[in-house]
Amino acid sequence: MQINTVSTNKPAIKMRKPLNGVRIVRSIASYFLLTFVAVIMIVPFLWSISTALKGQNEAIFSFPPKFIPANITLENFVTVWNSLPIPLYLWNSTVLAFWGVLLPLLFCSLAAFPLARMNFKGKNIVFLIILSTMMIPGEVTMIPIYLILDKLKLIGSYSGVILPGAVSAFGIFLLRQAFVGIPKDIDESAIIDGASPRQVWWYILIPMVRPMLATLAILSFIGAWNNFLWPLLILQDPKTYPLTVGLYDLKGTFVTNTRLVSAGAIIALLPIMIVFVAFQNFFIKGAYSSAVKG
Repeated sequence: MQINTVSTNKPAIKMRKPLNGVRIVRSIASYFLLTFVAVIMIVPFLWSISTALKGQNEAIFSFPPKFIPANITLENFVTVWNSLPIPLYLWNSTVLAFWGVLLPLLFCSLAAFPLARMNFKGKNIVFLIILSTMMIPGEVTMIPIYLILDKLKLIGSYSGVILPGAVSAFGIFLLRQAFVGIPKDIDESAIIDGASPRQVWWYILIPMVRPMLATLAILSFIGAWNNFLWPLLILQDPKTYPLTVGLYDLKGTFVTNTRLVSAGAIIALLPIMIVFVAFQNFFIKGAYSSAVKG
Protein backbone atom coordinates (compact mmCIF):
# COMPACT_ATOMS: atom_id res chain seq x y z
CA MET A 1 0.00 0.00 0.00
CA GLN A 2 1.49 3.29 -1.10
CA ILE A 3 0.99 6.26 1.05
CA ASN A 4 1.18 9.65 -0.59
CA THR A 5 2.94 12.08 1.67
CA VAL A 6 2.53 15.74 1.27
CA SER A 7 5.58 17.79 1.99
CA THR A 8 4.95 20.29 4.71
CA ASN A 9 8.29 22.05 4.34
CA LYS A 10 7.41 25.68 3.81
CA PRO A 11 9.75 28.61 3.85
CA ALA A 12 9.97 30.08 7.27
CA ILE A 13 8.26 33.43 7.56
CA LYS A 14 10.07 35.87 9.82
CA MET A 15 7.61 37.72 11.91
CA ARG A 16 8.57 41.21 13.00
CA LYS A 17 8.52 41.45 16.72
CA PRO A 18 6.04 44.05 17.88
CA LEU A 19 7.43 47.00 19.75
CA ASN A 20 7.08 46.45 23.44
CA GLY A 21 6.10 49.13 25.90
CA VAL A 22 9.67 49.80 27.07
CA ARG A 23 10.93 50.56 23.56
CA ILE A 24 7.98 52.85 22.88
CA VAL A 25 8.59 54.76 26.09
CA ARG A 26 12.31 55.08 25.30
CA SER A 27 11.58 56.37 21.79
CA ILE A 28 9.10 58.94 23.09
CA ALA A 29 11.52 60.05 25.80
CA SER A 30 14.39 60.35 23.29
CA TYR A 31 12.36 62.47 20.87
CA PHE A 32 11.05 64.62 23.70
CA LEU A 33 14.60 65.22 25.00
CA LEU A 34 15.93 66.04 21.52
CA THR A 35 13.03 68.41 20.88
CA PHE A 36 13.59 70.11 24.22
CA VAL A 37 17.32 70.61 23.53
CA ALA A 38 16.58 71.87 20.00
CA VAL A 39 14.11 74.43 21.36
CA ILE A 40 16.62 75.65 23.96
CA MET A 41 19.27 76.07 21.25
CA ILE A 42 17.11 77.77 18.63
CA VAL A 43 15.01 80.14 20.78
CA PRO A 44 17.89 82.61 21.52
CA PHE A 45 18.76 82.63 17.82
CA LEU A 46 15.16 83.37 16.83
CA TRP A 47 14.96 86.05 19.51
CA SER A 48 18.08 87.75 18.12
CA ILE A 49 16.64 87.76 14.59
CA SER A 50 13.34 89.11 15.88
CA THR A 51 15.10 91.85 17.87
CA ALA A 52 17.21 92.87 14.87
CA LEU A 53 14.08 93.23 12.72
CA LYS A 54 12.08 95.30 15.22
CA GLY A 55 11.72 99.05 14.99
CA GLN A 56 12.74 101.52 17.68
CA ASN A 57 9.18 101.92 18.96
CA GLU A 58 8.49 98.21 19.37
CA ALA A 59 9.06 96.50 22.71
CA ILE A 60 11.85 93.92 22.94
CA PHE A 61 11.59 92.59 26.50
CA SER A 62 7.97 91.58 26.72
CA PHE A 63 6.21 88.61 28.28
CA PRO A 64 5.21 86.43 26.62
CA PRO A 65 7.99 87.14 24.10
CA LYS A 66 6.86 88.30 20.70
CA PHE A 67 9.00 86.65 18.02
CA ILE A 68 7.21 88.06 14.97
CA PRO A 69 7.70 91.85 14.72
CA ALA A 70 4.64 93.95 14.05
CA ASN A 71 6.55 95.96 11.44
CA ILE A 72 9.61 94.25 10.01
CA THR A 73 12.39 96.71 9.22
CA LEU A 74 16.02 96.54 8.09
CA GLU A 75 16.83 99.89 9.64
CA ASN A 76 19.01 98.33 12.34
CA PHE A 77 21.19 96.55 9.79
CA VAL A 78 21.57 99.74 7.76
CA THR A 79 22.53 101.72 10.87
CA VAL A 80 25.19 99.21 11.88
CA TRP A 81 26.55 99.03 8.33
CA ASN A 82 26.81 102.82 8.08
CA SER A 83 28.16 103.38 11.60
CA LEU A 84 31.04 100.90 11.45
CA PRO A 85 33.45 99.91 8.64
CA ILE A 86 31.76 96.54 8.26
CA PRO A 87 33.31 95.75 4.82
CA LEU A 88 36.80 96.31 6.28
CA TYR A 89 36.03 94.11 9.27
CA LEU A 90 34.62 91.42 6.99
CA TRP A 91 37.79 91.45 4.89
CA ASN A 92 40.00 91.23 7.98
CA SER A 93 37.95 88.31 9.31
CA THR A 94 38.15 86.60 5.92
CA VAL A 95 41.94 86.87 5.88
CA LEU A 96 42.25 85.47 9.41
CA ALA A 97 39.73 82.71 8.69
CA PHE A 98 41.49 81.73 5.45
CA TRP A 99 44.81 81.15 7.17
CA GLY A 100 43.01 79.77 10.21
CA VAL A 101 41.63 77.00 8.01
CA LEU A 102 44.51 76.40 5.59
CA LEU A 103 47.32 76.08 8.14
CA PRO A 104 45.53 73.61 10.47
CA LEU A 105 44.59 71.41 7.51
CA LEU A 106 48.18 71.38 6.29
CA PHE A 107 50.05 71.02 9.58
CA CYS A 108 47.60 68.68 11.28
CA SER A 109 47.58 66.31 8.31
CA LEU A 110 51.38 66.38 8.17
CA ALA A 111 51.59 65.58 11.88
CA ALA A 112 48.89 62.91 11.74
CA PHE A 113 50.44 61.06 8.78
CA PRO A 114 53.53 59.64 10.57
CA LEU A 115 51.54 58.95 13.73
CA ALA A 116 49.12 56.79 11.76
CA ARG A 117 51.17 55.26 8.93
CA MET A 118 54.80 55.07 10.08
CA ASN A 119 56.52 52.99 12.72
CA PHE A 120 59.10 54.70 14.89
CA LYS A 121 60.21 54.42 18.49
CA GLY A 122 58.05 56.35 20.93
CA LYS A 123 55.20 56.96 18.49
CA ASN A 124 52.48 56.18 21.01
CA ILE A 125 54.15 58.31 23.68
CA VAL A 126 54.32 61.27 21.30
CA PHE A 127 50.64 60.82 20.45
CA LEU A 128 49.67 60.68 24.13
CA ILE A 129 51.68 63.83 24.85
CA ILE A 130 49.86 65.61 22.01
CA LEU A 131 46.49 64.47 23.33
CA SER A 132 47.38 65.55 26.87
CA THR A 133 47.67 69.15 25.70
CA MET A 134 43.91 69.13 25.07
CA MET A 135 43.38 69.08 28.84
CA ILE A 136 45.27 72.37 29.31
CA PRO A 137 42.93 75.40 29.30
CA GLY A 138 43.77 78.07 26.76
CA GLU A 139 43.92 80.70 29.50
CA VAL A 140 46.92 78.92 31.02
CA THR A 141 49.02 79.24 27.87
CA MET A 142 47.78 82.68 26.87
CA ILE A 143 50.39 84.69 28.81
CA PRO A 144 53.42 82.54 27.79
CA ILE A 145 52.38 82.67 24.13
CA TYR A 146 51.90 86.43 24.36
CA LEU A 147 55.41 86.84 25.81
CA ILE A 148 56.89 84.67 23.05
CA LEU A 149 55.13 86.70 20.36
CA ASP A 150 56.34 89.88 22.01
CA LYS A 151 59.95 88.62 21.81
CA LEU A 152 59.39 87.76 18.14
CA LYS A 153 57.97 91.27 17.46
CA LEU A 154 54.66 89.83 16.27
CA ILE A 155 52.37 91.82 18.54
CA GLY A 156 50.05 93.93 16.42
CA SER A 157 50.31 91.72 13.34
CA TYR A 158 48.11 89.06 11.81
CA SER A 159 50.92 86.54 12.25
CA GLY A 160 50.55 86.87 16.00
CA VAL A 161 46.88 85.95 15.71
CA ILE A 162 47.29 83.13 13.18
CA LEU A 163 50.41 81.22 14.27
CA PRO A 164 49.25 80.10 17.77
CA GLY A 165 46.27 78.36 16.16
CA ALA A 166 48.11 76.96 13.15
CA VAL A 167 48.02 73.44 14.60
CA SER A 168 45.81 71.82 17.19
CA ALA A 169 45.86 68.56 19.11
CA PHE A 170 42.22 67.96 18.21
CA GLY A 171 42.98 68.34 14.50
CA ILE A 172 45.89 65.90 14.74
CA PHE A 173 43.71 63.40 16.59
CA LEU A 174 40.86 63.76 14.08
CA LEU A 175 43.04 63.21 11.01
CA ARG A 176 45.10 60.46 12.62
CA GLN A 177 41.92 58.49 13.24
CA ALA A 178 40.93 59.05 9.62
CA PHE A 179 44.31 57.81 8.35
CA VAL A 180 44.21 54.77 10.66
CA GLY A 181 40.93 53.67 9.07
CA ILE A 182 42.59 53.29 5.65
CA PRO A 183 44.15 49.85 4.94
CA LYS A 184 47.95 49.94 4.90
CA ASP A 185 47.98 47.72 1.81
CA ILE A 186 47.28 50.86 -0.20
CA ASP A 187 50.47 52.48 1.10
CA GLU A 188 52.54 49.37 0.43
CA SER A 189 51.24 49.07 -3.12
CA ALA A 190 52.05 52.71 -3.82
CA ILE A 191 55.55 52.39 -2.34
CA ILE A 192 56.22 49.29 -4.45
CA ASP A 193 55.24 51.34 -7.49
CA GLY A 194 57.87 53.90 -6.52
CA ALA A 195 55.82 56.48 -4.62
CA SER A 196 57.55 58.45 -1.87
CA PRO A 197 55.94 59.02 1.56
CA ARG A 198 55.10 62.58 0.51
CA GLN A 199 53.33 61.29 -2.61
CA VAL A 200 51.45 58.68 -0.58
CA TRP A 201 50.30 61.41 1.79
CA TRP A 202 49.25 63.91 -0.87
CA TYR A 203 48.00 61.83 -3.80
CA ILE A 204 46.52 58.81 -2.00
CA LEU A 205 45.58 59.46 1.62
CA ILE A 206 44.47 63.09 1.46
CA PRO A 207 41.79 62.44 -1.21
CA MET A 208 40.50 59.49 0.82
CA VAL A 209 39.90 61.56 3.98
CA ARG A 210 38.15 64.51 2.37
CA PRO A 211 35.04 64.26 4.61
CA MET A 212 37.23 64.48 7.72
CA LEU A 213 39.19 67.35 6.21
CA ALA A 214 35.93 69.16 5.55
CA THR A 215 34.88 68.55 9.16
CA LEU A 216 38.14 70.01 10.44
CA ALA A 217 37.86 72.90 7.99
CA ILE A 218 34.36 73.83 9.22
CA LEU A 219 35.39 73.63 12.87
CA SER A 220 38.55 75.64 12.19
CA PHE A 221 36.58 78.26 10.26
CA ILE A 222 34.06 78.66 13.08
CA GLY A 223 36.86 78.98 15.62
CA ALA A 224 38.83 81.49 13.54
CA TRP A 225 35.78 83.56 12.57
CA ASN A 226 34.39 83.73 16.12
CA ASN A 227 37.77 84.33 17.77
CA PHE A 228 37.46 87.43 19.91
CA LEU A 229 39.77 87.52 22.92
CA TRP A 230 43.05 86.69 21.19
CA PRO A 231 42.71 89.26 18.35
CA LEU A 232 41.63 91.81 20.95
CA LEU A 233 44.88 91.21 22.87
CA ILE A 234 47.23 91.02 19.88
CA LEU A 235 45.91 93.59 17.40
CA GLN A 236 46.43 97.26 18.22
CA ASP A 237 45.27 99.11 15.12
CA PRO A 238 41.46 99.32 14.78
CA LYS A 239 41.88 99.07 11.00
CA THR A 240 43.13 95.48 11.46
CA TYR A 241 40.26 94.36 13.70
CA PRO A 242 38.18 91.36 12.60
CA LEU A 243 34.41 91.56 12.65
CA THR A 244 34.03 90.10 16.16
CA VAL A 245 36.33 92.70 17.69
CA GLY A 246 34.98 95.51 15.53
CA LEU A 247 31.40 94.83 16.59
CA TYR A 248 32.49 95.22 20.19
CA ASP A 249 32.38 98.99 19.56
CA LEU A 250 28.60 98.70 19.38
CA LYS A 251 28.59 98.39 23.15
CA GLY A 252 30.24 101.77 23.48
CA THR A 253 28.59 103.52 20.55
CA PHE A 254 25.06 102.28 21.26
CA VAL A 255 25.10 101.65 24.99
CA THR A 256 21.70 100.03 25.50
CA ASN A 257 20.50 99.59 21.94
CA THR A 258 19.93 95.84 21.87
CA ARG A 259 18.47 96.03 18.37
CA LEU A 260 21.75 97.20 16.84
CA VAL A 261 23.80 94.68 18.81
CA SER A 262 21.53 91.88 17.57
CA ALA A 263 21.81 93.14 13.99
CA GLY A 264 25.61 93.13 14.24
CA ALA A 265 25.57 89.61 15.66
CA ILE A 266 23.41 88.39 12.76
CA ILE A 267 25.81 89.99 10.26
CA ALA A 268 28.71 88.15 11.90
CA LEU A 269 26.76 84.88 11.90
CA LEU A 270 25.77 84.85 8.23
CA PRO A 271 29.19 83.73 6.83
CA ILE A 272 29.28 80.79 9.26
CA MET A 273 25.81 79.69 8.18
CA ILE A 274 26.76 79.95 4.50
CA VAL A 275 29.93 77.88 4.99
CA PHE A 276 28.11 75.23 7.01
CA VAL A 277 25.29 74.89 4.50
CA ALA A 278 27.81 74.62 1.63
CA PHE A 279 29.83 71.88 3.35
CA GLN A 280 27.21 70.18 5.50
CA ASN A 281 27.26 66.97 3.46
CA PHE A 282 31.01 66.57 4.01
CA PHE A 283 30.58 67.46 7.68
CA ILE A 284 27.91 64.80 8.19
CA LYS A 285 29.98 62.19 6.35
CA GLY A 286 33.04 63.01 8.43
CA ALA A 287 31.12 62.89 11.70
CA TYR A 288 29.44 59.61 10.68
CA SER A 289 32.68 57.93 9.65
CA SER A 290 34.33 59.10 12.88
CA ALA A 291 31.49 57.65 14.94
CA VAL A 292 31.61 54.33 13.07
CA LYS A 293 35.38 54.00 13.47
CA GLY A 294 35.18 54.98 17.10
